[in-house]
Amino acid sequence: MPASQPAHRTAARWLAALVGSLAVLLALPALSHAEESNPNNYSCLGHTAPGAPEAGSEEVQVRYIFYCDGPITGYQVESQIPMTGVEGSPLVVNREKNAVTDTFSCSGAFPGYALNCVGLAKGGYEWITGQFAIGKRLCAEPRVDPLLTVTYASVEKGVVTQAISGPFDLGRPKGCRADASSDGTRLSPKSSGKGHRKAHKGKKHSKKR
Repeated sequence: MPASQPAHRTAARWLAALVGSLAVLLALPALSHAEESNPNNYSCLGHTAPGAPEAGSEEVQVRYIFYCDGPITGYQVESQIPMTGVEGSPLVVNREKNAVTDTFSCSGAFPGYALNCVGLAKGGYEWITGQFAIGKRLCAEPRVDPLLTVTYASVEKGVVTQAISGPFDLGRPKGCRADASSDGTRLSPKSSGKGHRKAHKGKKHSKKR
């Protein structure tokens, strides 16, 4: 995919494909109302940070980590900075930070603006950690600030239902020196702090005698 293609088109195509052709493969029993949150209205939290160097690669790695308050069967991380690669198998741990058997497989078209992952986190509050590569310094402006969208496919009485929650802002990388843009994110940009200009004073007119 050309790097110049708008990111929102990538996201739209991926979401359509995920909830369509992959829904049947990933479908799980429907959640009971008392069991988990509404998969169309999940709350997901996460952040980004410097990633671990990849053997044989000089590209800058960006680590992302997040959890949601319900199970998911897929997710997308979309960046406004072109991605040049992706880690194929993110790490999944439970809320006690113990490894679990849940897994995801990630891929994408690079250079591009999104990585797409399918798999399973069976319960809420499972931490998912992965990374992707970019072709610039991590702390150089504009800094990478990816958005997360998650999906959940379930089946009830033979009918497949797809749910989507997001986007959630994973934020600018931790560990970078603060600058004028540090207090803002893509979804909540920092205000310029500049007030309205003062009205210009009118020209003085000489008094009539």
